Amino acid sequence: MKYSKTTKIIFFTILALLSLVWIFPIIWAIFTSFKSNDEIIGSDFHLIPQHWTTSNYAELTADNEQTPVIKWFINSVIISAGQTILVLVVVSLAAYGYTRLKFKGRDALFNCLLATMMFPGVLNLIPNYKIIDMLGWTNTFLAVIVPGAAGVYNIFLVRQFVIGIPYELDEAAIVDGANEWQIFRYVVLPLIRPALTVVALFTFAGSWNDFLWPSIVMTDVETMPITPGLQLLQGQYLTFPGVATAGALLALLPMLLMYLFAQKYFMQAMALNSGIK
Repeated sequence: MKYSKTTKIIFFTILALLSLVWIFPIIWAIFTSFKSNDEIIGSDFHLIPQHWTTSNYAELTADNEQTPVIKWFINSVIISAGQTILVLVVVSLAAYGYTRLKFKGRDALFNCLLATMMFPGVLNLIPNYKIIDMLGWTNTFLAVIVPGAAGVYNIFLVRQFVIGIPYELDEAAIVDGANEWQIFRYVVLPLIRPALTVVALFTFAGSWNDFLWPSIVMTDVETMPITPGLQLLQGQYLTFPGVATAGALLALLPMLLMYLFAQKYFMQAMALNSGIK
């Protein structure tokens, strides 16, 4: 469908205004993090700092036992990376099993798995916490990494992608003497890497931005990730909004960099949702 020049200008203007609305809070936060506390709480509003200062970041990264932001940041990296790796292993194996392995009740089991997507995630909070507490994982990284390992949507996405791989490739590998593991490792796994890349990006982003579940199972200041830690930071520096803003930007930085350098993989998500290569 071809659009006239006037229509394109209107669409571009609307998109530019929407982009400005979405990006303005980030721009405001960046400038605010370089303002002094007196300038922030002053009556005169200036978007750009009148006097630039890095005192907020110096205070943020100082050794503080109550709000160890750098420790929280490292914890978030470990948790997000660990959950991403675990999800890739579980999802790839599950997708292969639900498409290539033949066993009784396979389709019925997968349909039951899909049915769980109809229930809101908050229903699992109490049962999951009971399990984590029984295993003694409270205030450990395992409490945050393991529960999100088998996301139903991720399994469905990769399974749809595996379905599109011709079964003739498996038969050729079987003729050459390959077993199930070798078929998965050398035939299927290389072909589903685009889907796994998308799963990895969204898993890392979801784990990094998760607030509710870590706030429940992580009560120790030394082990919590940065997202729930920002709540403590806000309470600690209630009268110093510049420091809290600097902490929020620090938490946002990895997601911003990941989107900038992996933008094309995010754009591929829409195509992969249909399971078509």
